[in-house]
Amino acid sequence: MTPQEFHAHVQRAAGPDGRLRLPEMAGWETFPFETAGLQVLPLDPPVLPEPDRSGEDGQDCPACAGPAGVIWSDENWQLQALLPSGAPLVLMLQTRAHYDLPGLPDPLAAELGRLIVHLSRAVEGLPHIARAHVSRWGDGGAHLHVFCFARPAGFGQLRGTCMAVWDDVLPPVPAGQHADDAATVARALAASYGGAAAGS
Repeated sequence: MTPQEFHAHVQRAAGPDGRLRLPEMAGWETFPFETAGLQVLPLDPPVLPEPDRSGEDGQDCPACAGPAGVIWSDENWQLQALLPSGAPLVLMLQTRAHYDLPGLPDPLAAELGRLIVHLSRAVEGLPHIARAHVSRWGDGGAHLHVFCFARPAGFGQLRGTCMAVWDDVLPPVPAGQHADDAATVARALAASYGGAAAGS
């Protein structure tokens, strides 16, 4: 379907006001909002060409300039701790050179797979963390960035795809706890995968 055909397809499924029904996830126990009065926004028509993302073609790329909060790095990768975060930890893994996911060379793609596994082990090695949720969205920045959200143990309500939304809703984790956890993860990643934790 062309973008215009996709938009028309969606409009056919919408109600008279142009709105779609609430998604099935609105009934999940992990959904962070009450549904009374909640509505889906109408889908805007397509805008083509799409506007450039931050750092498109490596121009004025904040990630290439060296992001703040890097807790671990090696010759190809850097791991940044994002603050503030309602989740115990939100980490962002980025290439040091300017790549996006579709253009990632095969050797770096293989490293990415191994790194995600080692990073998940390090995060889930924290005694108060149940799960490390890994995700990639590429609409804001053109530099490859993979997120890791740490879900705290005992909070089944925070399971799954809504964890990124819960991170925005929950109050920020105290900076000292966040720093301790980030340093522990960085040391564990350096020990199991290689590279160096910041300050070591």
